[in-house]
Amino acid sequence: MEKCPSFSGLLPAGRKSHVTDSASIGCRETVMRALLQIIFMVTFHLYLASGYEGSGYSPVEDDEDIYARNRYGDKDTPWCSPIKVKNGHATCNSPYRSYYKNAKGARCNIYCQKGYELHGASQVICQEDKRWSGKYLCKQKRCHTLTMPLNGGFKCVDGAYFNSRCEYYCSPGYQLKGERIVTCMDSKVWSGKPPTCVDLEPPRIKCPSVKEKVAEPNKLTARIFWETPEGRDTADGILTDVILKGLPSGTNFPEGDHKIQYTVYDRAENKASCKFNVKVRVKRCAKLSAPDNGYVKCSGASDNYGATCDYFCVGGYELQGSPARVCQFNSEWSGAEPTCSFMNINVGINDAAKFLDQFYEKRRLLIVSTPTAADFYYRLQIGMLQQGQCGLDLRHVTVIELFGVYPTYIGRIGRRILPPALGFQLRLLLRIPQNKFQLVVLDKHGMDKERYAVPVTNTDLFTLIDAFPLRKDEMKLQAEFGHTCN
Repeated sequence: MEKCPSFSGLLPAGRKSHVTDSASIGCRETVMRALLQIIFMVTFHLYLASGYEGSGYSPVEDDEDIYARNRYGDKDTPWCSPIKVKNGHATCNSPYRSYYKNAKGARCNIYCQKGYELHGASQVICQEDKRWSGKYLCKQKRCHTLTMPLNGGFKCVDGAYFNSRCEYYCSPGYQLKGERIVTCMDSKVWSGKPPTCVDLEPPRIKCPSVKEKVAEPNKLTARIFWETPEGRDTADGILTDVILKGLPSGTNFPEGDHKIQYTVYDRAENKASCKFNVKVRVKRCAKLSAPDNGYVKCSGASDNYGATCDYFCVGGYELQGSPARVCQFNSEWSGAEPTCSFMNINVGINDAAKFLDQFYEKRRLLIVSTPTAADFYYRLQIGMLQQGQCGLDLRHVTVIELFGVYPTYIGRIGRRILPPALGFQLRLLLRIPQNKFQLVVLDKHGMDKERYAVPVTNTDLFTLIDAFPLRKDEMKLQAEFGHTCN
C-alpha cells in the first residue's frame, strides 16, 4: 500500500501530524481530519482577532486560542454576546480565571461616561441561556427645563442636555440682572441661577421750548398755552403718573420768569423730568406825575402797556391839555402832559346858555337868588356857604349870586360882577322867581337836581351832592390822594 503524503508542512509549528504510517488508517481519513482541523483553527483565530467592545478581550498567541478550549472545556469559551456599552464601558470578571469576559458566569459592571447616567442594571451576568441577566442604557443627563424670564427669553445650544449652553436676553427697554450664560453641568444642575429682566431705564419725556409773551394791554399778566409733554416708557410703554410742578397751561401768568417741570414715572418707579421757562414781559412807560393843583389816576400798574391815566384838578382849577393819556406798545404815552389852571370864567357873555356851557362837566353850580341883599334868608345862606368853602371846592361847586327885581338886576361870582342882562336871562332860563329867596343846585351836566325855598345847611347840601353819580368816583380819588377838608 502507498504511503500517504506528509502534511507536516501544512500544520502550524510545534504541531504533530496525525497522519501515521499505520496501515489500519487510510490516507483519505487522515487527510480529511487534517483539513478540518486547519479550517477550524484559521476561522477561530480570525474571530478572536476582532475583539469584543467592553469585554477586555485582546487576541493572544495562536497556541493559547487553540488550546484554551482543550484546557478548560466549555467554561472558557465565549458564551454570551460581547458586552457593548454605548457612551460608556464595562468592566468584567470571568469565573475560573477564564480568559473570555463573556464566558458563562462572567459578571460585568456597567459604567457611563461623563455627562451620561445609567438606566437599568449596573451589573449583568452571562447566564446559561447565553443571555445577559439585565438591560442597561447610558442616557445623556438633562437639567430641568429653564423658565422663560418675564420680558425676556433664552437660546440654548442643545436644549437642556448636559454641557448645553443657554444665553439669556431681555426685551428692549429691559436690562439683564444675573448671569447671562448658564451651562448644564454633570450634576444635572445649571451653572447659575436664573436671571431676571428688570426695567432700569428711565422713561423719556421732552418739554416745549421757552415760552415768552408780552402782557396783554392794561394787564400785568399773559395767558400762555402749550401742549402737555407726552412721556414714553422705553420698556412696556406704560406710564403710571405724570406730575406737574408749576402753573398749568392756559394760566394767566404774572410778570416775570416761571419754571415749569413735568415728571413721569413708569411701572418700575423709574422717573424722568423735563423743564422749561415761561417768561412774561410787561412793556412800561415812564411814570407820570400829577400836575400842580391836580392829581392823576391810572389803571393797571399806572405805567404798563395799555394803562390809562386820567387827570383831575382840584376845586377852582380846570384842566388844560389831554384829560387822559394811554401807555402805548412803544412805551410812549399818548397825548401831551396837561396842566391845572385857575378856572377863567367869561362873565361878559350875554347869552345864559353859552354862559352855563363853560361849566359843563367841570363844575357844579349853586345859584342863590334873592330880591334884595338884605333878605334874611339870603344873608343866612351866604353865611353858611362861606363857612363851608373847603367843602364846596372839594365838591367842585361854584356859587352864583343873583340880586334884585325888574328892572334892576345884578349878579356876581365871587367878586366878579355879571351883566344885568345875563342875570335876567339866567332867571328866565332856570325859571327862578325874582321876588323871593330860592337856592338851585345844578350838577356837572347842567341838570336841575334840587331847589330850596329856605336856607339849607352845609351838611344837608353836601349830603345831596355826594349822592351824585360822578361824585362817587371823585370821592374815591380824593380819598386815595388825601384830598380832604381838615
